[in-house]
Amino acid sequence: MANVNVNIRMDAGLKHQFEEFCEDMGLTMSAAFNIFAKKAVREYRIPFEISGENPNSETKEAIQEVKMMKADPNLGKTYTDVDKMMEDLLSNV
Repeated sequence: MANVNVNIRMDAGLKHQFEEFCEDMGLTMSAAFNIFAKKAVREYRIPFEISGENPNSETKEAIQEVKMMKADPNLGKTYTDVDKMMEDLLSNV
């Protein structure tokens, strides 16, 4: 099968780190990308997990808010009636 050239844009620092990684693994960057492409096609999926920051910034803010509310229960609103809670929640939409 004929070979073709593929151009990939990436941050210069990342390219340098990836080149060093590939060299340590005994691969060229081209070989590493070919391994990735073959595995992705064979399995019909990205062959590794892609995820965001764990936890992401929104979750970190929510965790901090809960910690503050636990430390000072007066910061949050409490309910003894689920219907009232739902009414309040839905009225703020």
